[in-house]
Amino acid sequence: MTGMKIDHIGIATSSISEASRFWTEALGMELGKVEEVAEQKVRVAMLPTGESRIELLEPTHDDSAIAKFLEKRGAGIHHVAFRVKNIRATLDQLKANGARLIDEIPRIGAEGCLIAFVHPSATGGVLVELVEHVD
Repeated sequence: MTGMKIDHIGIATSSISEASRFWTEALGMELGKVEEVAEQKVRVAMLPTGESRIELLEPTHDDSAIAKFLEKRGAGIHHVAFRVKNIRATLDQLKANGARLIDEIPRIGAEGCLIAFVHPSATGGVLVELVEHVD
């Protein structure tokens, strides 16, 4: 797991258009395309910043994980995502070290990337997403 970088920080919001105003108008960041990830019942928008990005997450259904997060905690940081070269090997290593995983098998996320989540109980309370960009 050497050489990992932060891929993005996920921020839950009830409205990408409203939340993006701060990032674009106040900070001058550029809003990328808005994409729906139907499997996760969410709409996402990426805002590049250096080597990382801010990911705005808006629920598309009331029973989505993001909708439940917003209901329980309100808008704010949802997760930190790390870019990995081989998500399956990383998951195997985490599992071998006893880390509790939400996803033991990667799934397709935004931009067609392979993703998997590590349970906050394994990370000191932070939801961690692993991201493998596929070309």
